[in-house]
Amino acid sequence: MLQRFQYAAPATRDELLGLLAERKGRARLLAGGTDLLVNIRNGAMKPELVINVKKVQGYSGITWSRSEGLVMRPATTINDVLRDKNVRDLFPLLSECAHDLASYQIRNRATVIGNVVNASPCSDMAPALLCLGAKAVIASKRGEREVPFAEFFKGVKKTVVQDDEILERIVVPAASSGARGLYRKLKRINGHDLGIVGVALMKKDGLLRLGISSSAPTPILVDGLKERDDIETIVAAARGAISPIGDVRCSKEYREYMVEVFVKRLFAEVK
Repeated sequence: MLQRFQYAAPATRDELLGLLAERKGRARLLAGGTDLLVNIRNGAMKPELVINVKKVQGYSGITWSRSEGLVMRPATTINDVLRDKNVRDLFPLLSECAHDLASYQIRNRATVIGNVVNASPCSDMAPALLCLGAKAVIASKRGEREVPFAEFFKGVKKTVVQDDEILERIVVPAASSGARGLYRKLKRINGHDLGIVGVALMKKDGLLRLGISSSAPTPILVDGLKERDDIETIVAAARGAISPIGDVRCSKEYREYMVEVFVKRLFAEVK
């Protein structure tokens, strides 16, 4: 049964930030609701106030420019990412990860920002954002701050976003445009399921990065590699970065094995 809560749908940024400051720690933001409403229904969250961010002016859509990069906002859905020509042409790794997130119906509601703010270790969008060097622009009544996604996740369901703040923009730098990359995800069943292991691999300008999910308390970035490195070096770097657990979905050893398998496959496939 749903818990009782108050509801607000602010039309302006100032109104939203004011509500967050006023109800610090007692409000939750609603964009797609694919995680929030489930958590409220099962009693895991009991907010005093639910704030719908989709009515806020300027919080929808994706923009691209050489000066600002690719910008995604709080109401940008996963299907918005898949439909956007600039994403497909310039940042195909984002499309790869978005395509593997749940079903069409869920992607029509779920937002990119919601997927990463939820801070699940198996986030599908995080590996691409980590590889592409994306930045989180976080806002509150106190001002704005910018955090690289490599520093954004702090633990299971924990990020650097504070109770009176909102992750207002995800900015993928123009310098990452044209990067080649692919994403592979292991699931328990064919079709739509949470990831048991997810690995993204990106190559650009002689550098190579890995974004790995479901293999540590947070999605992780493996940086400092080069395209010319041999596969043994790259696999060793991936193994050294992960710290998987065994659970009802998969053993620790199988996660370690599949990270290695995916890294080898992606290294060969990304040209």
